[in-house]
Amino acid sequence: MRKLGPGFLITAAFIGPGTVTTATMAGAQFGYTLVWVVCFSVIATMILQEMAARLGIVTQKGLAEAMRLSIDNIVLRSLALLLVICAIGVGNTAYQAGNFTGAALGLQSILGGEITQWVLVIAAFSAALLATGIYAVIRMVLTLLVFIMSAVFIVTMWISNPDFSAIFEGVLSPSIPEGGLLTTIALIGTTIVPYNLFLHASLAKHNIANRTENNQTMYVFNNDMTSARTDSGIAIGLGGLITLAIVCTSAASFFAHGVTATSENLALQLEPLLGEHAKLFFAAGLLSAGVTSAVTAPLAAAYTICGVFGWSVSPKAIAFRIVWFLVLAIGAAVCFTGIKPLNAILFAQASNGLLLPIIAGFLLWVMNRRDILGDYTNGPISNTFGGAIVVLVSALGIYKLVSIF
Repeated sequence: MRKLGPGFLITAAFIGPGTVTTATMAGAQFGYTLVWVVCFSVIATMILQEMAARLGIVTQKGLAEAMRLSIDNIVLRSLALLLVICAIGVGNTAYQAGNFTGAALGLQSILGGEITQWVLVIAAFSAALLATGIYAVIRMVLTLLVFIMSAVFIVTMWISNPDFSAIFEGVLSPSIPEGGLLTTIALIGTTIVPYNLFLHASLAKHNIANRTENNQTMYVFNNDMTSARTDSGIAIGLGGLITLAIVCTSAASFFAHGVTATSENLALQLEPLLGEHAKLFFAAGLLSAGVTSAVTAPLAAAYTICGVFGWSVSPKAIAFRIVWFLVLAIGAAVCFTGIKPLNAILFAQASNGLLLPIIAGFLLWVMNRRDILGDYTNGPISNTFGGAIVVLVSALGIYKLVSIF
């Protein structure tokens, strides 16, 4: 586990309660129709996360720091940074509420009680991990538990006998069913998580060893980027397979039998493999996924906000601690508004999907600054795919907003 690169941390971050819940609801409500969204999201995540990692490796700066230093006009810089702060603040708060809610659902299934009381317990536990600095060790254990649960989903997918012809049709014939736009945006938002772009750049910049100057610099960069691309490709590909397995398992268990998925019966899809133990195992996995993501989201917010203002990004810095504490506190407070658990989690993913074009657009702009990246700026292929991702996600978001009003 110690050799896992930043890519696996990104996967552990987006395979949280939101992924499990959103993918389950997608399969339960629309069958295999939205499988293409999972495939698109995984490819898009690989492309955007590679850019973020390359930025961190070459500049030794996080995405927020690069934005702050690359905009010369003080008015534009202020507006851009304010927009990023709002986007990350809103997105991470919603995401954190979803993490707490998902983890609390897991604890409630195991021990009973009220969701709100478990939200407080999980928030306190997450704060303790971040405050002491030992969260990295515990995170590895929790990530392992998430991967175990993921393996069960993949095995269960085969046992549940999904309709593979319908799966291929869902991949090759992209469409959005009636009433499925919000779920489509949520599926994208649960995979291409905006804060992961900031987190990956910040983690990648700490991942360089024996960096030298002059004629050795390019050699070191190329080696680091090859490792980063391999790491991200394998890790994100695994995450995509997990999401796909959940959608297909849910479609075979719920949609095919006309069963409505609720917070009480989400574990039903695991019964073909685990029988009467399905509910307990699902709850433990949901708890593990929630706590892992509940630690990662405030961490990414702290890197972002501190980078924007030029503050220290050391986990021991006071400002860094204040930022992650505020994200934890506000995220927990949202859980007390009375919003239904599944609605809270789905809203968090939809928020990510709506905010994604803003963050991805900034990333594309920075990645084309030769004064920042030199020979490592985006090429035509990266810009074409990156631009297509931004346009598609923007179009979905704008259409959804227009339909609301």
